Amino acid sequence: MPDKKYPKDKSALRVQQGIEQPSAMNPALSGGLHRFKKDRLSPEELLQGILSGDRGMLGRAITLIESELPLEKQVAEKLVHDCLPYAGKSVRLGITGVPGAGKSTFIEAFGLQMIDKGHRVAVLAIDPSSSRSKGSILGDKTRMEALSIHPDAFVRPSATSGTLGGVARATRESVILCEAAGFDFIIVETVGVGQSETSVAQIVDFFLLLMLAGGGDELQGIKRGIMEMADLIVINKADGDNLTKAALAKKEFENALHLFPALPNGWNPRVLTASALTGKGLEEVSREIENFVNLTNRSGWFHENRQQQSLFLLRESITRSLTDGFFENQTIRQQLKVYEQQIREGKISPYEAAQKLLESYFPEIKK
Repeated sequence: MPDKKYPKDKSALRVQQGIEQPSAMNPALSGGLHRFKKDRLSPEELLQGILSGDRGMLGRAITLIESELPLEKQVAEKLVHDCLPYAGKSVRLGITGVPGAGKSTFIEAFGLQMIDKGHRVAVLAIDPSSSRSKGSILGDKTRMEALSIHPDAFVRPSATSGTLGGVARATRESVILCEAAGFDFIIVETVGVGQSETSVAQIVDFFLLLMLAGGGDELQGIKRGIMEMADLIVINKADGDNLTKAALAKKEFENALHLFPALPNGWNPRVLTASALTGKGLEEVSREIENFVNLTNRSGWFHENRQQQSLFLLRESITRSLTDGFFENQTIRQQLKVYEQQIREGKISPYEAAQKLLESYFPEIKK
């Protein structure tokens, strides 16, 4: 049967005109992406926002002081300087502990309790950064859902960015900004127990070590440096089937504390059990902190400790600035490549190469 010829305009293969396709670009962007960028605020504008208790402004200010851009560093330095007269009127609590000890859950329950007592609570939660990608999850706000949305609380996660001890580089400055914003109880949550974790004690007034029962640490006294720094040890998750284990761990830790020398501030650290889930023991924790603050204020240690912390941070800032300047120097960077190759070839030792680089950067070392 011969093929039936269809008119061309009735063919099913013809291209339909269809409808006009929308632009792939959001029309709101037609004026440029800069419309969606937040206006750069001056230190004076940020200061006024912070002093008024604007949490959005406080968050932007902390982002500014975390920046590595030279121009923003200058603005951040001025902002921190301007906030200093309004800071220093808080209790700074450092919390660290083994992974899985329930730090975030404990902080949320404890923070809400402190708010009920009339305090305004700021939480600076330090998240670990990847050594490869330098990225960080920053998920503490999701783990502190109730506290993060409370009008009398401020929760700010920050990345360690490779800083030893799990304390972000700008944590100290963040504390100053939070105090200027009217938060009178500052909690610094660190990454977790590590050999260099003791650096948290250099920026807080009271150091709380959160532990779990049955982890084995109570038998070996965990890391001595952490134990010596602790003003209070809390065995968390002391509820349900863990009650007996928590009581046993409490005795073991108390025995370990007896082996350590007395603290220079006259305080005797205690071991408590608590449950962030049920709230049991949290009131006793807050009483211990209050007793510590009263004792150290009467003896003058509270103020003396903060002065010593400032002097420590002075030296730390000088070390960091010298290190950054050294490795950013173009001459040093060129020489470093040469010495690295010589080290690979076994022509020079790392110690000799380091000395030559330092002599190049600091000529007075040769004298």
